[in-house]
Amino acid sequence: MKVYFVGAGPGDAELLTLKAQRIIAGADVIIYAGSLVNPEVLKWAGEGVPRLNSAAMTLEDVTRVFSQAKAEGKIVARIHSGDPSLFSAIQEQMDWCRAHDIEFQVVPGVSAFSAASAALEQELTLPGVTQTVILSRMGKRTPVPDSEGLRGLARTGATLVLFLSVHLIEEVVGQLKDAYPWETQVAVVERASWPDERVVRGSLTDIAVKVKEAGISRTAIIIVGHVLEGGYERSLLYDPGFAHSQRQKR
Repeated sequence: MKVYFVGAGPGDAELLTLKAQRIIAGADVIIYAGSLVNPEVLKWAGEGVPRLNSAAMTLEDVTRVFSQAKAEGKIVARIHSGDPSLFSAIQEQMDWCRAHDIEFQVVPGVSAFSAASAALEQELTLPGVTQTVILSRMGKRTPVPDSEGLRGLARTGATLVLFLSVHLIEEVVGQLKDAYPWETQVAVVERASWPDERVVRGSLTDIAVKVKEAGISRTAIIIVGHVLEGGYERSLLYDPGFAHSQRQKR
């Protein structure tokens, strides 16, 4: 018996990894995050395999399935969206498995922030601009530590990637305006990599209005920072005057 915590990618079913596909195909029980996981991912599951939507389940409901699978010697594919290392609440599930002597493995997936970057055709780190990306969220019903407020994060100059915050876009802008110039560029990517993906671009002056007008209130990534402004230095990686272990200076 084993539980696999599977990252199913940001939406596009073709962004499922080969390993994830193999595990889903071999699972005896599927538990999937129905509000976020593309149903196309489930086509790899075996015929007749139980498919449980975790959207209405509690932690106790999920672990009850784990317990039953252990008793029956079955393989469970616990399918999460994106990369389960971020905002997926798998730590409590993994700790429960440890406490109950259930073997498990985490299978990483493509994160929504990577898909959002691809949609924007934008690298999130640029030479001479920033070499740091901060992944965070706006605190509300799920609070964040005071030390991780958006004002402080923005003052680092790093690219900010905000999950689970687009419904609070006005509050996001309200905090960021204290650390960034008003003309700082912002991009919002809704349902990155899905067929109905949408991109809204603007600045701190107008992005809240644009997002509201577009009717975007969930399943979106907010990206803020100077990398969106266009200027950067040439990369040393491909500079003929820069030598490294694979290439001599020319």
